Order: sequence, then structure tokens, then C-alpha cells
Amino acid sequence: MASPENTGSSLRRRKAPLSQELVLSTALALVDAEGLDALTMRRLGQELDRDPMSLYRYAANRAALLDGVSELVLNELAIFPDDPDWQAQLRKIAHDLRLLALRHPNVVPLLVTRPLSTPLGLRPLGTLRPLEQILALLIEAGFAPAAALHVYRAYYGFLYGHILNELQEYIVDPEENEAILRLGLHRLPAKSFPHLRALGPVLADYDGAAELDQGLSILLSGLAGQLSAGQKESPS
Repeated sequence: MASPENTGSSLRRRKAPLSQELVLSTALALVDAEGLDALTMRRLGQELDRDPMSLYRYAANRAALLDGVSELVLNELAIFPDDPDWQAQLRKIAHDLRLLALRHPNVVPLLVTRPLSTPLGLRPLGTLRPLEQILALLIEAGFAPAAALHVYRAYYGFLYGHILNELQEYIVDPEENEAILRLGLHRLPAKSFPHLRALGPVLADYDGAAELDQGLSILLSGLAGQLSAGQKESPS
């Protein structure tokens, strides 16, 4: 039987060495489990069983941790800027980003709002990768560079709006068969909110993937028409 001293030595040998990958993956797991407010150097040190001061080698401060978590999540998003079917690629990116958001819902506010407080050129490179790759995709498809930027803004504005809307679709009572009761709509004054109450069955049957597809179809058909019109106006 191993002595307590030998057991302790064995545990110390098995402890994984610190690395940026380990620090950020643990930070992401903490955010997934408990939210952004839980992510502090002290708490992360507890999760890693390390002195919090040792973490500053891998992240200068909490802001750097948040940036690192953002990059880690966005690195899961595969984008192929050389795809000849730009519409299919944008549709795939949208669905992949939606699934990414559903896996990491506590990170979504970070992805949506944090860039607003940082000038474009000072943002972490990993958070700029989707922008660069989608611009490349659209320019290769025939959009002028400035038009490609407008398309990107419209696309991500729609996409993040959809994701935020889907994440707030809370069900009050999942076991209730009556749609109005499931959603808590019975608490709304009937005379003031007749349309919301009438749409109870539709709201209760919310299908995030189908809703996203419908919105994408509207957006992409409009963009395709804009691209076609621009190409017709260009001199041959």
C-alpha cells in the first residue's frame, strides 16, 4: 500500500503543467458552468489548483482572459473563404455559429458586446478572423470590397439578433400542454396583448434552426439580387 507521502508525490506528478491552452479552456469551462461574472483570476486559480499569480504569465489581466475565451470559441467556427458557393457557405457559417452559441450561451454576450469597446485594429486577431475570411468569400464572389463590408455587417447583425432572440425563448412550464400556459402568456392582459396571446401555439413551437433558415433565405436572396444587378451595370 502506498504511503501518504508517495500518494502526494504521485498527484503532483500527474498535475498537468500550465499552458495558455489549459488556462483558457478552463476559463471557458468556468464561464459555461457559472457565467462571465464567475471568471476571475482568483477563481480560475482555484479551478486549476494553482496560485492565481502564476496565471498572469498567460493572461495579463481579466480583460485578456475574456479576449482569450472569445478567441477560443470563435476558433471552433470553420470558414472556407474559397467556397465557390458563397450563399451556401454563409448559410453553413450561420448554422454553425448558432450551434456554437447554444453550446456556449454564457459567452454570447461577450462575443456581441465586447468588440464595441475596442477599436478594430486592437481586437484579438482570432476575433477578426471571421471578418477577414467572410470579406474574402464575398469579394471572390464578385462584391466590391466596400459592398462586401456592408454585407458582412447586415449578415452578422441579423445573425446575432437571431441568436440573442433564440436564447431568450424561455419556457415557463415545459410539461404544460396549453401553449399560453407553457409560455406564461396567460399573465398578460388579454385586451392589451391580443396578438401575442393568439400567437401562443406558434411561439411555443419555436424552431431555432428553421427560423434561422427562413431569415437567411430572405437575406441571401436580396444580396444575390444586389450582386446580380451590380454585375449587369458593370462594363463588360
